[in-house]
Amino acid sequence: MEFGIHLAFACLPVGRDFDISCLPEGTVEMKTIQTIPISHIDCTDETFSVNFMPDLDRLRASIEEIGLIQPVLLRKKQDEYQIVCGFRRISILKGMGGSDILSMVLDESEKDDLRLFLVSLHENLPSRGFNTIEKAIALDKLVHRFHIDSVTVIKKYLPLFDLEADEKILNTYLSLIPMEDEMKRYVLNEEVSRTNIRRISGLSSKDRMALLSLISPLKLGENRLREILTFLEEITKRDRLTIREILKRPEIQAILSHQELTPSQKADRMKKALLGLRYPRMHNMEEKFEKKRKELNLPSNVSLYHQPFFEGKGLKVEFQFETVEDYQAILASLKGLADRREFEEMIKSVV
Repeated sequence: MEFGIHLAFACLPVGRDFDISCLPEGTVEMKTIQTIPISHIDCTDETFSVNFMPDLDRLRASIEEIGLIQPVLLRKKQDEYQIVCGFRRISILKGMGGSDILSMVLDESEKDDLRLFLVSLHENLPSRGFNTIEKAIALDKLVHRFHIDSVTVIKKYLPLFDLEADEKILNTYLSLIPMEDEMKRYVLNEEVSRTNIRRISGLSSKDRMALLSLISPLKLGENRLREILTFLEEITKRDRLTIREILKRPEIQAILSHQELTPSQKADRMKKALLGLRYPRMHNMEEKFEKKRKELNLPSNVSLYHQPFFEGKGLKVEFQFETVEDYQAILASLKGLADRREFEEMIKSVV
């Protein structure tokens, strides 16, 4: 019994339109379902795989409860079988100690790897979708393994992954491929934006790994990550240093090794440290200002500020009170500032 390519998709869950235009013309001819020993399957051949950090828990639970619903798709290859669809299912069954698996087997004469790759993509799109790195792997294989020209990939295949048909988007995803697996995991787990992906991809491998050692322990949102990348880029250009050299500085290492700080506290201190390296003059002004402010010994409900980055003149005072007595005490403490040398020096520093 033979199965056309339409039967290969008969088991796919409903919910996503299948764009047949993404497949080359022709059919993939399959034999009847067979039971194939897992030991005869080449699990190291990843020609048709795009897996990266797959979430196997739900699939494993399903297989443990009701067994394998959909046979895997294999291609006969000399004395072994090559996986076309079903990498995760085979991995789970193998891990559970299974000895064989229900399979639809393609003849060895089926030579169109691109068609089989697209079958694999379309089989997975409705059932689980692809994470950011898996999309990058798929696009990279289309461009570099199957030699699809970039214009076609942009127009036809980016929309397949719910991505805008734009050359910049394609290049961003392709830039993930040379990255180290550790950095790919960070990008995936932290949902790093495309803008920051492009900036990270421009670093050398050694600088990326150095950067990873810095940002991994910190709780960084997109804005904070962008700020840190900006500071590092500007410092490296101005001082002609590598990121590795910057991060070896004692003040940076002291923050990273501080055991009592929370990730959020480390992030705040790291930003301040990098800001000081980027703007040393402003950092010195900030330290002097902070020292004098402490010497004033202001009440805890009174705050004294300079303009952000010392880019404006004057000081700002904020205070909070609950009673008339609190208010009178605050006014008395503020009135006394006029006779303090430290306060006079602080005013002069921002004029």
